[in-house]
Amino acid sequence: MDSSKKVINVQILNAFAENGKGGNPAGVVLNADDLSYRNKLEISKKVGLSETAFVSKSMTDDFKLDFFTPTKQIAHCGHATVAAFSYLKQIGALKNDSSSKETIDGSRKIELIGDLAFMEQLAPKYTDVRNKESVVLKSLGLNKSDLIPNAPIQLVNTGNSFILVPVKNNEILKNIIPDFDLISEVSDAFDLIGYYVFSTDTESDATSRMFGPRYGILEESGTGMAAGPLACYLFDILNIKKNSFHIQQGKYMKDPSPSLIIVNLRIVDQKIKHLMAGGKGILNRQLEVVIHD
Repeated sequence: MDSSKKVINVQILNAFAENGKGGNPAGVVLNADDLSYRNKLEISKKVGLSETAFVSKSMTDDFKLDFFTPTKQIAHCGHATVAAFSYLKQIGALKNDSSSKETIDGSRKIELIGDLAFMEQLAPKYTDVRNKESVVLKSLGLNKSDLIPNAPIQLVNTGNSFILVPVKNNEILKNIIPDFDLISEVSDAFDLIGYYVFSTDTESDATSRMFGPRYGILEESGTGMAAGPLACYLFDILNIKKNSFHIQQGKYMKDPSPSLIIVNLRIVDQKIKHLMAGGKGILNRQLEVVIHD
C-alpha cells in the first residue's frame, strides 16, 4: 500500500442508548498519538458523525481525548466521552471505576457505574440573553406563548455554551421548524454549540432537542454537554430540587433515535458545585478509514 496512506480503525458506539436501543453514535479512535490535527479532521469528516473522539496517552490523566466534528475541534463532547470510556471499559483498558481525561480545556473526572460512564462538568454559568428572545423564537418558528411562563430563555455553560429554550409541551417541541441559518447566526454571536429546546411535560424529567448547525449538526440525538446545563436550569431556575435528572432526547428527530442522559448534581449549601453526566455506550460497528498523510 502507498506509504503515505494510513488505515485507521474507528469504533462506532451508540452513547446514551435507552433500553439498549437508540442513542447517539460517536466515533472512537484509540492510539491516536501520531495523528495530526489535519488527520483527525479528515477522519472525522470521513466517519461523518457529529463527533469523533481521539484517545491518546496523557502525562496528567489516564487518557487524553480530542474531539472533532466534521468541521472543527471542540473542547468537550459528552456522548463521545461516554462512547470512549464505555469502550475502554469493555475492552478491559480501565481497571478502576474512576478515571480521568485530559482535554484542551483541562482535566475532567470520569466515573464508571456498572456499564454506565459519567463525565464531570463544571458548575453552571448563566448569561442573560433576553434581549435576543425574539430572534431565538423566530429561528425556531415559535411564539412567546409557546414558552413556559416565567421561565427565561437562558444561555448556560458547564464547559460548552448552549441556549436553553423551555417550551410548554411535547407537541410544541415536536413541531418546531428550525431556521438553521438564523440559529447559526445566533450561535456565532454567543459562541454556542447550539440550542437545547426542552419540555418538562414528559415521563422523564425533560425531553429535549438539540440544534447545532454552526458545528455541522442539524439535530443530534443525545448531547451530554447540553443535558448538564439543562439539569442545572431545572434545579436553579425551575426550582426542581433533585440531585439526579433523567433527560430524554432524540425522540422527535426525522429518524428518531431515543437517548437517555442521566445527570447527577453535586450540591453543597444549595449550590451546584459540579455535575456528572452520563449513560450507556453500546458498540454498534467498526469502520476502516483510509487517510493520506
